[in-house]
Amino acid sequence: MTSLIEQFDIDQNRIETMLKDSIGNVEDGELFIEYCESEGLVFDNGRLKTGTFDTRQGFGLRAVSGEVSAYSHSGDISRAGLERACDAVKAIRSGHGGSFAAAPRGTNRMLYPADNPIAEPSFEDKVKLLEQIDAYARTLDENVRQVTVSLGANWQVVEILRPDGHLVRDVRPLVRIGVNLVVGSGDRQETGSYGFGGRTGYGEFITEEKWQHAVGEALRMAKVNLEAVPAPAGTFDIVLGSGWPGVMLHEAVGHGLEGDFNRKKTSAFSGLMGQQVASRGVTVVDNGTIEGRRGSLSVDDEGTPTNDTVLIEDGILVGYMQDRQNARLMGVESTGNGRRQSYAHQPMPRMTNTYMKAGDHDPQEIIESVNDGIYAVSFGGGQVDITSGKFVFDCTEAYEIKNGRVGRPLKGANLIGSGPAAMQRIAMVGNDMALDTGIGMCGKNGQGVPVGVGQPTLRMNQVTVGGTGI
Repeated sequence: MTSLIEQFDIDQNRIETMLKDSIGNVEDGELFIEYCESEGLVFDNGRLKTGTFDTRQGFGLRAVSGEVSAYSHSGDISRAGLERACDAVKAIRSGHGGSFAAAPRGTNRMLYPADNPIAEPSFEDKVKLLEQIDAYARTLDENVRQVTVSLGANWQVVEILRPDGHLVRDVRPLVRIGVNLVVGSGDRQETGSYGFGGRTGYGEFITEEKWQHAVGEALRMAKVNLEAVPAPAGTFDIVLGSGWPGVMLHEAVGHGLEGDFNRKKTSAFSGLMGQQVASRGVTVVDNGTIEGRRGSLSVDDEGTPTNDTVLIEDGILVGYMQDRQNARLMGVESTGNGRRQSYAHQPMPRMTNTYMKAGDHDPQEIIESVNDGIYAVSFGGGQVDITSGKFVFDCTEAYEIKNGRVGRPLKGANLIGSGPAAMQRIAMVGNDMALDTGIGMCGKNGQGVPVGVGQPTLRMNQVTVGGTGI
């Protein structure tokens, strides 16, 4: 694909002159240009229920001075559109001034291929694949009552130009595949689901081995839920499984470690830099540099290369995730966490792949250490208050633990607590750290971006559990 800047039909030098005139004498800013294709196919109950294809393109122009920013965006990539945007953001210069910040450091790192995943396989082949997955799921168990399979892909091209001529280009593929099954026994029905994906083409994800595994896991979870008994309510020792349960870490702790919340002192972790905020042995990082992962980016949406940023080290708070504006206001460097949903949105500090590093304990040893507790393997929805850190998370797969052994599956278990307190309750950290399968999506201030989560098996002492069992 040709350069997005060429669509303005102006010489790049002229565009740089326009940027210098409009945002060159404030503290920071950039021209963000985007082209994005997306598709989504949903095969439900034996037929193609939804097939969508969408293209968006546009630009956003930002000027930043102190805590104030001006932003103008348009779907019209033209000289006239850029001139209107330049006039709109000039207002921020009134009463403001300063030295324009230096450009981000350069990088030639590419964490994913540039090929468009929507182009191959063909639409017809994708539909045939969905039909094949649907048929396979129904042959596995006669109690399967409904099968829903989905494919989704994005192909995003971004270019970021600064008044000093610093230009960054990134081409970002993203795919996701999901399987959802409804299994019934008599009048009772339960669901099970499994999803996976990453920043690459469909190829490695649509192998027979991969999609059959996904169907098997969705069926297993549905059958487990069919046998589940109501979860008890009370205070229990909890064992969290590895991988996707890291979504609780992401929500209850990760958002509280984003720079803007801490600069404004609205986070439960504000003012705690250098202090003990988690149990010894707990190390949490945000790493946007893992090749092919859903949350990874070669550069963030301000043009800064992503990093492997240590947030909590051996229980001590050592860092926050930063975009350029919050980093400058807090007197630190950007960590490459400036992200935006699209050209129509301003960047803000956001997570990439956030996870807890492995410890020394064998997962079985952790389970055997619990006399009476709950083993939470997977989570669904949750709610978190960033200021207080309080959270509620629904367990979609959970089991009782009795005398060090995993027992009956539980239904309706909710974990209740606060992020800072929960981090202090971690008693054992497993040696089996795993990232999620590539399904994470994070919302903040109305913007959604793809993310990754992960953790090893954990033991947390005396956590409040909401349930309906007696």
